[in-house]
Amino acid sequence: MNDDGQQSFPGFFPPAPPSTGSRPEGAERTDGHRLPPIHTGGIGVRGMEERAPAHRADVVFERSQRARNYRLTLRRDGTAVATIPARGSEREALRFVEQHRAWLDRARARQRRRPRAAEVWTVGTQVLWRGEMTEVRVASVRDPLAGPGRERPQVCVAADVFRVARLEGDLRPALEAQFARRARIELPARTWELAAVTGVDVKHVTVRNQRSRWGSCSANGTISLNWRLVQTPDFVRDYIIYHELMHLREMNHSTRFWAKVEEVCPDWRGAERWIKRNGSLLGL
Repeated sequence: MNDDGQQSFPGFFPPAPPSTGSRPEGAERTDGHRLPPIHTGGIGVRGMEERAPAHRADVVFERSQRARNYRLTLRRDGTAVATIPARGSEREALRFVEQHRAWLDRARARQRRRPRAAEVWTVGTQVLWRGEMTEVRVASVRDPLAGPGRERPQVCVAADVFRVARLEGDLRPALEAQFARRARIELPARTWELAAVTGVDVKHVTVRNQRSRWGSCSANGTISLNWRLVQTPDFVRDYIIYHELMHLREMNHSTRFWAKVEEVCPDWRGAERWIKRNGSLLGL
């Protein structure tokens, strides 16, 4: 899914026809596969690309044997990448970049304005949980599993209580580990439920720590989901699951694929808008 912060400006390389995955200026792709080109923020083809030795100022040039168009992409880390199609040239790529320099400047400005999560989480920090920014608070409830004098500190995030080793210092590693544990229980269960509703044959569901994808699927029926989906609203979580389920019926991003997504998840556009506005709060 692409608004992990990655934005793309597609271009065209004659005489090849326009790519069916093209988006207008500033559009960000959101695929259950990769977040950035959702073969980057969607479904990536990184393994098919070779890095060209060319670097020009603030732009990195990469040649792709599968690309048919020149494409300018701004990654989440602020790196601008110009993709050169198989029959393209570095000279034409440079010209393409300069033609769209204004778009790149605007995309960088938008990226700087996007909200970011706190690097260090302490008591009082606002974190995204179940789709809402919520303050980390010291829990007032007692741990029923701890014996006398052996109680561990606990914190609340909304209505959920999590045990931590201590209240001082950075709580983020401990809380994210517990968020991930919740995800390994909740996300597969929800996937099996929606698979039954849609009649899609799923073989296996995994929950992973992906850094550039919300989810992915394979032709053998395996769906992989990003544990951070437990931090999103339910309708966003469900959209990503539906997205991957529909890929098991249509392994592409054709009109047929999006029609299937629309059928099972009519509010998928609203979910993509939420991702575009808030994905950066999850570091995606």
